[in-house]
Amino acid sequence: MVLSDWLEGLDYELLQGSLEVQVSDVSYDSRKAKEGDVFVCMTGTRVDSHLFIPQVEEAGVRVIVIERPLEELLKAVSPQVTVLRVKDGRRALALLSAARFGYPARKMITVGVTGTKGKTTTTHMIKAILEAAGKKVGMIGTNGTVIGDRVTPNLNTTPESYQLHQAFADMVEAGCEYMIMEVSSQGIKMHRTDGLFFDYGLFTNISPDHIGPDEHADFGEYLYYKSRLMTMCKVGLVNRGDEHYEGIIKDASCRLYTYCVAEGDGASADFEARNIRYVAEENFVGTEFDVTGWLSMDVRLGIPGLFNVDNALAAMSLCSFMGLDKQRMSHALEHIRINGRMEIVHTSKRCTVLVDYAHNAVSMESLLGTLRNYHPKRLVCVFGCGGNRSKDRRYSMGEIGGRMADLCILTADNSRYEKPEDIIADIRSSIEKTGGDFVEIPDRRQAIEYSIENARPGDMIAIIGKGHEDYQEICGVRHHFLDREVIEETVKKLGERA
Repeated sequence: MVLSDWLEGLDYELLQGSLEVQVSDVSYDSRKAKEGDVFVCMTGTRVDSHLFIPQVEEAGVRVIVIERPLEELLKAVSPQVTVLRVKDGRRALALLSAARFGYPARKMITVGVTGTKGKTTTTHMIKAILEAAGKKVGMIGTNGTVIGDRVTPNLNTTPESYQLHQAFADMVEAGCEYMIMEVSSQGIKMHRTDGLFFDYGLFTNISPDHIGPDEHADFGEYLYYKSRLMTMCKVGLVNRGDEHYEGIIKDASCRLYTYCVAEGDGASADFEARNIRYVAEENFVGTEFDVTGWLSMDVRLGIPGLFNVDNALAAMSLCSFMGLDKQRMSHALEHIRINGRMEIVHTSKRCTVLVDYAHNAVSMESLLGTLRNYHPKRLVCVFGCGGNRSKDRRYSMGEIGGRMADLCILTADNSRYEKPEDIIADIRSSIEKTGGDFVEIPDRRQAIEYSIENARPGDMIAIIGKGHEDYQEICGVRHHFLDREVIEETVKKLGERA
């Protein structure tokens, strides 16, 4: 390929060299740069890759993209090297990566899902429905990049643009007809999704989160970047019940539809969930509800919680645009299981044990509130908080646990470089103010074992914070640890004792 073939949609200034130079790949890490690459310089918060131009030229790179004036460096660049100047290197990386892989996203039906809560669950639900209809699906998000049975971990919910388009190309090669991905606000802000235009965009909800020095300056900025998805899709579906609905759709340029969990007689959205029933049986814990509006069907959902009714309604509403069979939709949702998202690991007459990723106050309060609708004998919550993170999360989660659970078992999460005992002490300081019952067991395995071994008939045990994560980070080192495995081992051990 020649460079000029890769410049679709890119605003640039040619500073020197030719656009007809042969190219074969795109790189942005100077340590991996090689002959035939287009090397894209970016000014990061920690590293400025413009400083490595001499090294990449020495590695054989003959095309360099810069985003700021570098007169002194340019004087040292060989005249044979083509240099383009762009306004934003990250945007250039996204557009060049799409071209390098032959615009693979355009070869599939694409779905982008954003929101503070529910992205992962909703994408899994859409995937399950599509697969039940016989479609081959690729998926990208918090739980990794999924192509068939192959799962590759992701560093970010929305990976860097080069990795995104590489994954899209792998999906196309594997025969995927559909691509579903979680679109994070950081992914949009950092231009990882530039150049993508989704067939369908879905906005689940929004509440304050991801606000801080390395994320978003304030809620207004967070909402702005989230809402960009409604300018990046042909058809948009938005939760009409979200209090920030007007802000979400303010700049929408797509064909817009709405959904919501409805109360009362008047219709307020195009798709509505009504008559919600909480079901707790020996072999089934979930919900039943009716869908009305543009889609009419009865649903039995194999994941507990009112917020999962929201997620399921969103998934079904979106899939209804694709003309999928209702019975297959219904079967997929009744039997769905999602790693670490309201995942029922064990249920019996003795107790129900579930794992969830809830790791902040909003998610924890929502989870415990919805589990109360199943009227457990006791609601037991096993949790901790991550180290080297804001202490506010510890205080708020401690207060919520003390107020909403019958028993809290305080334990380690990813303590990172802090002592688990110090984190637990912070949680204790707020839980004590509520008068709620709690015990402290710093070792997470022992805490999970204790919760199950001491369960009473009818108890519901929620082990939260880590969800799908298969590691525990201690002193900067990750050790294998999966809540589900510990639960299964404990249940098996108790069975053998009996």
